[in-house]
Amino acid sequence: MNDFRNGGIASTGVRSLDEGLRQYMLGVYNYMALGIGVSGLVAMLLAGNQELIISMVSNPITRWGPFVAILGLGFFGGKVIFSGSKVMAHAIFWLYAAAWGLLIAPSLYFLQSVGDGAIIYRAFFITAAVFGGTSLYGYTTKKSLMGWGNFLFMATFGLVVAIIANALIFKSSMMSLIVSCVVVLVFSAVTAYETQMIKRLYEEGSDTNDRASIFGAFMLFGSFATLFIHILNILGFMRD
Repeated sequence: MNDFRNGGIASTGVRSLDEGLRQYMLGVYNYMALGIGVSGLVAMLLAGNQELIISMVSNPITRWGPFVAILGLGFFGGKVIFSGSKVMAHAIFWLYAAAWGLLIAPSLYFLQSVGDGAIIYRAFFITAAVFGGTSLYGYTTKKSLMGWGNFLFMATFGLVVAIIANALIFKSSMMSLIVSCVVVLVFSAVTAYETQMIKRLYEEGSDTNDRASIFGAFMLFGSFATLFIHILNILGFMRD
């Protein structure tokens, strides 16, 4: 009788955990989808204004500002989301989404101006497929991916250095293509790693309130946007 009762309690606990995890992850992906919508809206509004785009890319401050903002928020935003207020968590996330929109806008304007806007949609759907597949792997795999952390951090840091060096010094189209290919490979792994980490936050009983969902969306959104930009770059080279 005790075994039956204990088994029933354990079974109820597992069902409760599964349902709670589903709701938690749904919150993460909902915030992420809203972030993508905000970035897309900002990018499209800017891309439709030729004078604003030209002014933006001709000024070093406004040209590099979104990139610097994304780096800063990417490194420090997570800590602020967890340690600050709920209002601050929301502010960081939506600012991050808007900064990505600012960064993407010039590329969208250029592609639309040369009559190749369809490539944007192809890049988005390819990105969604890559992201969805790798995130699903990170969620379902029984293998621990936590050992990837240090390697992925160093790889990401090296790619940031390579992107900056190519933009300022080498200005090589071939290097840009190679970097984009490596970025897609690395951030596919990052997506799986982050998804498993977000899942473990719940399973280990960490704080899983609204700020935790925002934190998870913040991480995954950055990976999605990075994949999109570099897949778009690869498709541009393939077109040429």
